[in-house]
Amino acid sequence: MKIALLGAGLMGQALSEHLLAQNCSLTIFNRSPEKVKQLQQQGATLASSAQDALLASDYCLLMLSDAAAINDVLDTIQDDSFNNKLIIQMGTIAPDESRLIANRITQHHGHYLECPVLGSLPEARSGSLILMAAGEVDDYQTALPLLNLIGNDPQYIGEIGQGATVKLAMNQLIAGLTASFSLSLALVEKEGIDIEQFMKIVRNSALYAPTFDKKLDRMVSRDFSKPNFPTKHLAKDVRLFLKVAQNQGLETCALEGIDKLLDKTLEQGLADTDYSAIYAGVTHSEA
Repeated sequence: MKIALLGAGLMGQALSEHLLAQNCSLTIFNRSPEKVKQLQQQGATLASSAQDALLASDYCLLMLSDAAAINDVLDTIQDDSFNNKLIIQMGTIAPDESRLIANRITQHHGHYLECPVLGSLPEARSGSLILMAAGEVDDYQTALPLLNLIGNDPQYIGEIGQGATVKLAMNQLIAGLTASFSLSLALVEKEGIDIEQFMKIVRNSALYAPTFDKKLDRMVSRDFSKPNFPTKHLAKDVRLFLKVAQNQGLETCALEGIDKLLDKTLEQGLADTDYSAIYAGVTHSEA
């Protein structure tokens, strides 16, 4: 199984480590090659261009931050190089952005599958990401052996754009749950109430979500370093969701408030920290 990976940021690096551990043949192109030297030591081949990586692959994974970054990389690839190649887009982008990328690839006789992922670095390293695939059924079936390496139970959603929609819906929940928990926790803390007693009540209620405990220590200690998912990426995804939802005529005032909260968090210089830094936005505290 020859795999190319374009874009080795935090998630791309973690996924690469897992694929190499599974003895996959992996070729990586990253626009900052110095960041992937360790992966080369672990057995990956570093390509000097995205085109070279694509041509060396049976499957080509896109793990880039947004649609602009994807198109910038695709711009460096000659059109005929897409012929009969399967491109699997795994980042969080808008449905219409995914459809445009699909058209770009398929008009040059390539195959395109969107498959955004839910999970963070531990899940990427363990092959337990949640996968939301969409596109032609034949392309999904072709990709399935690889998808089964990346996630435990890949889900086929439907046509291009629908996988991207589900991913935005999931990330909106991340933003909503984290912001809501931050506000409740901050009030409890301000009133001097024992936090563990508060958490015991939360855990015993129907309101509990596991993400609360995952982020609790970071919030209480104000330590948002070593992010699994940076605040700036959640802010980007919230803006994408707002645009898509508003185009569908949905009322988004609640999320617009969270968008403003994320802006306040970014203004504190916390863009590259873990998204639990929303708590600093709520409490007006520095990390």
